[in-house]
Amino acid sequence: MKTKYKYCKNLTRFERFPSHEVRIGNLQIGAEHPVVVQSMVNTNTMDTEATVYQIKELVDAGCELVRITAPTVRDAENLQNIKDELHQQNIFVPLVADIHFAPKAADIAATIVDKVRINPGNYVDKKSSKTFNYTQLEYKEELARIEERFVPFLEICKANKTAVRIGSNHGSLSDRIVNKYGNSPEGMVEAAMEFLRICVKKEFKNVVVSMKASNTQIMTQSTRLLAAKMLDEQMSFPIHLGVTEAGNGEEGRIKSSIGIGALLADGIGDTIRVSLTEHPKAEIPVANRIVKYFKHFQELQDIPNIEEDLFTPFIFNKRKSDDYDLLGASKPAVVIIKAKGQTQVWGDSKPDFIYIDDEKKATDTSQNYLLPVDKYRYANVTGNFYPYIKSQEFLEVEKPIAQIHFVECNITSIDSLLQTQRFGNDAWAWNIVLILNSENKNSIAEQRLFFDKIKNLKNPVILKRNYSETKFLGIDAASDLGPMFTDGFGDGIWIDSSKDAFVNNSIAFNILQGARVRMSKTEFISCPSCGRTLFDLESTTEEIKKRLSHLKHLKIGIMGCIVNGPGEMADADYGYVGAGKGNISLYKGQEVVRRNIPSEQAVNELIALIKENGDWKDA
Repeated sequence: MKTKYKYCKNLTRFERFPSHEVRIGNLQIGAEHPVVVQSMVNTNTMDTEATVYQIKELVDAGCELVRITAPTVRDAENLQNIKDELHQQNIFVPLVADIHFAPKAADIAATIVDKVRINPGNYVDKKSSKTFNYTQLEYKEELARIEERFVPFLEICKANKTAVRIGSNHGSLSDRIVNKYGNSPEGMVEAAMEFLRICVKKEFKNVVVSMKASNTQIMTQSTRLLAAKMLDEQMSFPIHLGVTEAGNGEEGRIKSSIGIGALLADGIGDTIRVSLTEHPKAEIPVANRIVKYFKHFQELQDIPNIEEDLFTPFIFNKRKSDDYDLLGASKPAVVIIKAKGQTQVWGDSKPDFIYIDDEKKATDTSQNYLLPVDKYRYANVTGNFYPYIKSQEFLEVEKPIAQIHFVECNITSIDSLLQTQRFGNDAWAWNIVLILNSENKNSIAEQRLFFDKIKNLKNPVILKRNYSETKFLGIDAASDLGPMFTDGFGDGIWIDSSKDAFVNNSIAFNILQGARVRMSKTEFISCPSCGRTLFDLESTTEEIKKRLSHLKHLKIGIMGCIVNGPGEMADADYGYVGAGKGNISLYKGQEVVRRNIPSEQAVNELIALIKENGDWKDA
């Protein structure tokens, strides 16, 4: 995966990816234009009235670009009726047709709407999940076949000034790509690059490109690799961002914030969509908050540049840290929470450490506690109590006072700590867990600089952040801290706010799960619904979550149709997929094992399937 260029110019100083301008109807994206927020209606495209009504709802909510599915030629033709009705109501929001498996529908849609999205995995290719050994000549012939079909479509788009989105999806790649690259970020990027090279060859620049996955690590890695590959080949197409099938509720919002935030922080991304299994208008406030959170990064104070490569941006590698029994090394990241009172009900996920300011508040003998060092010295405590020490106080401590010392520091005070003889492998080494408390608005850049400063140490590091504004606490915390975990940094997380400790704890665990570094509950991969959806996705998702949420070791895909089925739930253990009106197919991994089950029986059948395979655990 070596590239001539890095995916971004600077890891600590914000600078946008050098994309060129693309016009979509009356909208301009790319270059220095603001990041555009978009969504997708979930109505039947043949129902003009319902589709127009929902588009109006989205526009009223602040949506700037609306996507509509067009699975057939008839659906594509009806886009004209939808557009005409919108114009009659003085609504001129740019429209995008979403196409899978239907090049003819794409041709028709290109004469009507402002942009057409195609999936390079199924625009020409039909996935068969068979293994082929392509010779070099056969591979070139496949590429020629794609070009033969794709070029006439581009000519239609040129004639109608229609933009194109080439959108790769994890798990929705052609047999040709999978056989050569695997179902990987590299395969996703190459699938798109095959089409982008044709666009360059035909001098068609009105293109946006995207890499979508429900796994935030794969989504960020593939998009970074795309940016690097485009720079290698002197391309500058704008990039669309989104964590597909993010789910609903707090989990969906946090997953989206982690993936989108990781890329916006490095200047990548010209348009975004937050994909929630909720009414589409619920996506807009979340997307607007994410965009606003990163909007002013370029105005923030400069953070010194990191000269060396700090991490591997295209593959996950966890930073190596020492094993302190309770945390570090290969152990899952821990959660630290500040107690708000003597007792607390934590629900399914109990924090690993609780900070208390008085040992009398320790009511759970099985819990690990942090005590301020002045209290720790004189308290009658043993076993699961550990000193919490501010960096300046720690400089005054002459000898070790506990098995593990939790030392809070920041980007400035770490320099003084590093000058002591308390780090390293000599006789004066102490067991120190560093708690990095970052207060910089560009927290990702500051945290990166911190890890660069301690690159020769293996002390475990807890990422801490305090929040005074809590309206968007989950989104903000996920944007600040989640990207660090997807890049392999951090042995723990500590979120402190005026919210109840239960809320802070829940957000912390959801960030770790969303970053794919600690599974604390069932992972639900559910699509946001669209006109192809074949059952009530929102209510079904809630029912499945209610009955399966105790299966912490499993990933469950809930997909509205076969298009978003086995492909986009690529790493799910089990899948619940719409197969026809009122019918469901069940998957074990990527293999369909039960077909056409009536939807009213399907959840029970899913549970039975899980039990048959020995993966069920009673709540």
